[in-house]
Amino acid sequence: MKILVTGSAGFIGFHVCRYLLRRGDEVVGIDNLNDYYDVSLKQARLDQLLPEERFSFVRLDIADRDGMARLFSEGGFDRVVHLAAQAGVRYSLENPHAYVDSNLTGFVNVLEGCRQQKIQHLVYASSSSVYGANETTPFAEADNVDHPVSLYAATKKANELMAHTYSHLYGIPTTGLRFFTVYGPWGRPDMSPFLFTSAILAGEPLKIFNHGKHRRDFTYIDDIVEGVVRVLDHVAEGNLEWSGLTPNPSSSRAPWKIYNIGNSKPVELLTYIELIEKAIGKTTSKQLLPLQLGDVEHTYADINALTADIGYRPHVTVEDGIQRFVDWYRTFYGV
Repeated sequence: MKILVTGSAGFIGFHVCRYLLRRGDEVVGIDNLNDYYDVSLKQARLDQLLPEERFSFVRLDIADRDGMARLFSEGGFDRVVHLAAQAGVRYSLENPHAYVDSNLTGFVNVLEGCRQQKIQHLVYASSSSVYGANETTPFAEADNVDHPVSLYAATKKANELMAHTYSHLYGIPTTGLRFFTVYGPWGRPDMSPFLFTSAILAGEPLKIFNHGKHRRDFTYIDDIVEGVVRVLDHVAEGNLEWSGLTPNPSSSRAPWKIYNIGNSKPVELLTYIELIEKAIGKTTSKQLLPLQLGDVEHTYADINALTADIGYRPHVTVEDGIQRFVDWYRTFYGV
């Protein structure tokens, strides 16, 4: 198959591209290589992919309407994995327009490309952040997600609604994946494993929000990627039993589906930090701070639907995953 992967120089996008190439697919990756975080890390990921014979790269912003239209019209793609987005809950408080441009305008451009070129299946990144003010755990796809607590979360919920509209109107199969705290080698520098590892190695105090009472469903990158590709191969279909009288929020008569994808084993943040310190062999002081605006206290994925439909089962323990991340960090940065 010929597959378009947006955000191919990003954390998850890079790993998805590598997996698809290793199994023999032809992959076209796009990324705008913006400076939201260290561009050299994005380039280093990309440098791992460029030598691959079946990989080609286009530097392009998904918010570029004309550029995206040309990409789709000339690309001959069979399926699309859409992972490009403006990420980060806290940054959405500082630069909201970046989220509108990438996560809303950019997503419309992807949907339009899929419509015009009759793409077989669009798999796109949603987020556990959509659960917002929901307090019922584990988070299930049937839960109400109408109360986001950050603009980032609101844009991801909007993506799910926009995808449904295109699935309903044009019959485009779309599947949204609500990612739960993805971590591992080549991860993003703005996420906690990276921040904590960097600070501990430098002997700097850790800033720990919500006084360390967060619990997160940390999910290792390899488990995420296997789930993404299995979903890509499992083309969304309409649910013939769906009823508007008792609507199932995760499916539709249209070929549209929503899944959680996580580890389903939440870990207390302070425990997670202890595991990082153990992997490094060094401790540092902690600065306990209040809950930040836009943050949710707990995430916990109900993955029963994904397990039932595609056999998804995460395999990497948090202890193992942290050790792999720390080993990669030390090697990559030479520390």
